[in-house]
Amino acid sequence: MPHDAPTLRYEFLHALETSGAVCDETGWSPCHLTLAQGNDLVGAVPCYLKSHSYGEFIFDWAWARAYQQSGLDYYPKLVVAVPFTPITGPRLLTHPRQDRELLASTLVQGLRSLGQKLEVSSIHCLFLTESDIQYFQTLDFIDRTSNQFHWRNQQYLSLEHFLQSLSSKKRKNIKRERRRVRDAGINLCWLRGEEISEEQLSFFYTCYRQTIAEHGSFLYLNQEFFETLCQTMPAQIRLLLAQRDNRNVAAAFFICADNALYGRYWGSVEQIPDLHFEVCYYTPIEYCIEQGFSIFEAGAQGEHKLSRGLMPTITRSAHWLSHAGFHDAIERYTLEEQQEIERYTDILEQHSPFKRT
Repeated sequence: MPHDAPTLRYEFLHALETSGAVCDETGWSPCHLTLAQGNDLVGAVPCYLKSHSYGEFIFDWAWARAYQQSGLDYYPKLVVAVPFTPITGPRLLTHPRQDRELLASTLVQGLRSLGQKLEVSSIHCLFLTESDIQYFQTLDFIDRTSNQFHWRNQQYLSLEHFLQSLSSKKRKNIKRERRRVRDAGINLCWLRGEEISEEQLSFFYTCYRQTIAEHGSFLYLNQEFFETLCQTMPAQIRLLLAQRDNRNVAAAFFICADNALYGRYWGSVEQIPDLHFEVCYYTPIEYCIEQGFSIFEAGAQGEHKLSRGLMPTITRSAHWLSHAGFHDAIERYTLEEQQEIERYTDILEQHSPFKRT
């Protein structure tokens, strides 16, 4: 297990499979790549054979349509990722006391061999670290960039200290939104995995389902998955409950690393102005400051996060397509896409919520 990557833990990946969220029937067939030295496991890659492109957060639907229009099969494809989890982390897992360079290169070569053996159209490695991306580049994988919004701790002493770093307009807006939540009589409570009761977790799952229904999305995860995480990796789980008059009205589920907080799922059973911003951004940022965490990731997409102090951050993925013509075409497309993302990021940074220096 890589250090400080909670979603790469055995417990997390195993919970996805034992709960039935990840299986042949859901279009996520586990086919993990492992590397052994004698009887010892020295390397691994989390791999899934996919029959669709849902739950990945790096979008390739246009590529699939182009294949279909050319009379070619895009599925199955091979995906290297943590299902339903847009969190950057190591994908080439190697033994800490072995030759990292050799093992990582061997794993990428093994991915190509696995793809050929399974006769997939393509291999997609999502949310890669900078240290992993170099190994894919040496074997002609296409480098693709995307964008997220992350909050970074600049050694803030308190939430007020953070707010003082923002422009007057943004600071006043955040304080106004927080005041509305307080005036609505909302109290907030953090719970660690071992402190979460069955009733509280059941309430959170009701909220999660409500959010999925409101957005017309797919219900990827079941309650058993969340229950399993609370049982098997409680130190990495945080639940934030919002209450009014001693009654739960909203909840958000977080995953905690040694130095980071990852916001994943939220929902509310009442429409309360600005409660979403408080539960999903302001209180988690305050928690990170109190705990001394360096980073808070609040999930994929969302330009509205910018005005709340979460800044644009580039994420990386690597792609290989078995069809040489499509591989070359998509490589050209990603180069143009990268230029657009760089321009988009520049525009966002020009609208930074922080004071000009």
